[in-house]
Amino acid sequence: MRTYWWKILAVLFVTYGIIGGFLMPAPDNIGILGKTIRNLNFHVPMWFTMIILLFVSVIYSLMYLSSGDLKKDNMSSSMVKVAMLFGLMGLATGSFWARFTWGTWWIEDAKLNGAAIAMLIYTAYYILRNSIEDEIKRAKFSSVYNLFAFPIYIVLIIVYPRMAETSLHPASGDTVGFSTLDLDNNLRKVFYLSGLGWILMGVWLSTLKYRLTELKRKNEEI
Repeated sequence: MRTYWWKILAVLFVTYGIIGGFLMPAPDNIGILGKTIRNLNFHVPMWFTMIILLFVSVIYSLMYLSSGDLKKDNMSSSMVKVAMLFGLMGLATGSFWARFTWGTWWIEDAKLNGAAIAMLIYTAYYILRNSIEDEIKRAKFSSVYNLFAFPIYIVLIIVYPRMAETSLHPASGDTVGFSTLDLDNNLRKVFYLSGLGWILMGVWLSTLKYRLTELKRKNEEI
């Protein structure tokens, strides 16, 4: 029970976030957003989870480069892969949100374009890994790539959008963030727990992916 408590919390918080996101009261007076503000409980946690997983993957890349332990590289790679899954869900929920607030699935916007480019950068990460057969060289090259990719990722999704002159995306360009709007406590209490639940779920999926990768590597060695 001591090793599984956080997994139980992950399931409970994600379930609570999904049910609460659809059924609990939410404000409907925030400009053009209306009831679509409920998507805050789904869209934003996806990106929070991706950022945290990518950050931890960089730590494991550094640990591999300092120790040469392939387990560290496998953990880093597993976290990047799960992070990309959450990135895709973030793009999907964001596109869905845009359709019902901006009237289109995608617009030329610094935040959206930066997120798309960031996803391509990490797609290139896996193309690099799959193009190198030697596992030592693959681990070294991908670890170094990961160290450079993460800062660029942060610039593309956080720094660059804030520097843009205009933007429709909240907290980008000349658009205010949700923190300055009158979000009621019903929305907040779902949002915070939903975010924590998805982060824990992302960590859980990463550990499962790591274990599968290790089993495959050991079978190949045998």
